[in-house]
Amino acid sequence: MHATPPESVAVAVALVAAVFDVHTRRIPNLLTFGAAAAAILAAAAVGGLSAAGTSAAGWLLALGIWLPIYALGGMGAGDVKLMAAVGAWIGPGAAIFAALYAGIAGAVMAIGVAIARRCVRQTYANVSLLVTHWRVAGFAPHAQLTLESATTVKLPYAVPICVGTFLAIWLQ
Repeated sequence: MHATPPESVAVAVALVAAVFDVHTRRIPNLLTFGAAAAAILAAAAVGGLSAAGTSAAGWLLALGIWLPIYALGGMGAGDVKLMAAVGAWIGPGAAIFAALYAGIAGAVMAIGVAIARRCVRQTYANVSLLVTHWRVAGFAPHAQLTLESATTVKLPYAVPICVGTFLAIWLQ
């Protein structure tokens, strides 16, 4: 694997965010918005308006992929902003794969945490309830199953985003 400078920055941003998320359960806006702005400006400086447009498209696409999950109460805004910042650095094509791999990494992490915390049954019951709710009420938040109302473990989702970003770059 030979990462380009923008790809290396994307992994570094995701790694810093993961450290913040694990330790504080927050991802600073200065990091996410700063990284996104820096990506667009760097792209413009190197490749002009076209490259800046590609960077902005990566930001918008990644934002669009994760925003519905946030709207349903399933993820924090910092995670969405982080994925968008990563998308700005790696562009729309790689952002799709980074989001996909982050989702897979998040599922694996959630299963591991549920097993480690011995809450597999409760987690399964919550997921079943949420799927049933969506079938009946459509895609809308469930009052008892959002980040704000969660009684079980909350994942520092910047970790799977970091893993997904690395995999998207490494596997290309």
